Amino acid sequence: MVEEGKPAPDFELASDSGEPVRLSSLRGKPVVLYFYPKDDTPGCTTQACGIRDVYVDFRERGAVVLGVSPDDEASHVKFKQKYSLPFTLLADPGHEVAEEYGVWKERNMYGKKSMGIERSTFVIDAEGNVVKSMRRVKPDTHAADVLAALR
Repeated sequence: MVEEGKPAPDFELASDSGEPVRLSSLRGKPVVLYFYPKDDTPGCTTQACGIRDVYVDFRERGAVVLGVSPDDEASHVKFKQKYSLPFTLLADPGHEVAEEYGVWKERNMYGKKSMGIERSTFVIDAEGNVVKSMRRVKPDTHAADVLAALR
């Protein structure tokens, strides 16, 4: 389980551009690492577009935004293009990183239990430490809540 004040677990995942992204290579900048269940679904689209709409504010704070879901790179490319998302999406199809961050959970969707990502965000400082852990975030207020944590 990831804890505030502790180093964020390092990982490397494929991005929507096909290039690998390693968390530790982003040291020197704050990172907003957000996990979401699935591309192009109502809540995930609201969440991603909320970040898109205030992305300039994230940039002004020097933050790198990374969205992670179990979808593959091709799905991420379509999602990113459809909604003009200006930040990087990472593919975690085997949900290893989601498990390492403690966000791969049993969910109850429409009376049916299944495993999936618990919508969560980790704000990581320039030294690689988790400064804010946000669980079960609300798509509608996510961007504002994360910006407040970046101050």
